[in-house]
Amino acid sequence: MYDSDWLFLPDTQPTSYIMIVVTGAAGFIGSCMVKRLNEAGYTDLLVVDDFLRHDKKRNLEGKEYRGTVHRIQFMRWLERNHLDVDAILHLGARTDTTEMRTDIFDELNLEYSRALWMLCSGFNIPLYYASSAATYGLGELGFSDDHTLIPFLKPLNPYGQSKQDFDVWALDMAGEKGRGAGQPPVWAGFKFFNVYGPNEYHKGRMASVVMHTARKIKATGSMQLFRSHRPDYKDGEQSRDFIYVKDVTDVLLYFLENKPASGIYNLGTGKARSFLDLANATFHALGLEPDISFVDTPEDIRDTYQYFTQAEMDKIRAAGYQEPFHGLEAGIEDYVQRYLAHDEAIY
Repeated sequence: MYDSDWLFLPDTQPTSYIMIVVTGAAGFIGSCMVKRLNEAGYTDLLVVDDFLRHDKKRNLEGKEYRGTVHRIQFMRWLERNHLDVDAILHLGARTDTTEMRTDIFDELNLEYSRALWMLCSGFNIPLYYASSAATYGLGELGFSDDHTLIPFLKPLNPYGQSKQDFDVWALDMAGEKGRGAGQPPVWAGFKFFNVYGPNEYHKGRMASVVMHTARKIKATGSMQLFRSHRPDYKDGEQSRDFIYVKDVTDVLLYFLENKPASGIYNLGTGKARSFLDLANATFHALGLEPDISFVDTPEDIRDTYQYFTQAEMDKIRAAGYQEPFHGLEAGIEDYVQRYLAHDEAIY
């Protein structure tokens, strides 16, 4: 069922160290989070993933951690070792927005997260988890992380719905009376907007547009973007809130160390940029003149394609996080020149 070389269960007896757990640790954001924790001096880490895909294995190369546990084994491990755990960063999920089987998302994104929430509540462990801007659907209600609006959001696909269902469930469990029964002592969910950066090489079609653009340009010297199928958007002016993964991990580290008020938070830059801006920035980072054309958006995603996202970031700023985010050009330059241009180096 899994590669035994990737499974190490730390001692089940109480230890002299306190661990931070990262789920999805061999994936894109999870492996970058492990690196950021190491940079901040944290090495007593437990990394959790399914570890079935060997193309993800290199994401953990060079990183320091105490041990690994397969995702299926983790709940049992936590029941036995909860006294050793200081906090859990739950970043593991099924993220394929083209997958239409709801049972897959119910199992991996919803029920697994509910079980982890209940264990953290019972064992008094802080929990920080990944939600998604996919919960906002077409943005009919805007992009506010106000708790009173969250139950009314309308995601466009089963992935977004699974994240929405857990957010609503978490708010229901937490209630309006603050900390108390039904929730971890401190918790936060983060609606990730369009994250890009190193360690996403295994994601295939679901990797960021930045990575696909850089690969296409390096292979052909040109880039094709999706044509607009709405009269209110010109070709290439579809816009998203693109956030560099290093900014994401900085925010998560801030919450881990400072424990602001529990709740659900947007995590983007607060500034939408067009796909045309992204493509131009990628050409420039590669030292090339832009050569951009347009193709029809694939029919299987056309009806669920978001034309605009932009995070409202007031809540995170009010929580005390004041560091600036990478601008799109700066983030792409760092990603392309330090990682994509060097045989897709790992962060």
